[in-house]
Amino acid sequence: MMQIESYRFGEIIINGKTYTQDLIIFPERIRTNWWRKEGHRLHLEDLTEVLEYKPEILIVGTGYDGLMKVPRELIETLEKKGIKVIVKKTKDACNEFNKYIKEKRKVVAAFHLTC
Repeated sequence: MMQIESYRFGEIIINGKTYTQDLIIFPERIRTNWWRKEGHRLHLEDLTEVLEYKPEILIVGTGYDGLMKVPRELIETLEKKGIKVIVKKTKDACNEFNKYIKEKRKVVAAFHLTC
């Protein structure tokens, strides 16, 4: 089971391993080095792997200070596909992910680690 142990600006520790680049966390694997079309604005094409996985919940960590924007239209598109979207600063998003993963929910987290 994936467990986020800690997060600080630019660094996240998951199951004892440290990551320093943006990532997507699935219940059974981690997609490292997650690049987006536009660094601080999330687009549907940035979430291709997530859509293929079909989670019930997507948690978006918008960075330490919350600078990554998640457009309302994107949230609505995902919700129409049956995916509940939770958008929070990355520290709070980590707590949400841990809560849902413990409940054995089909949850995915897409985290911006800086700004």
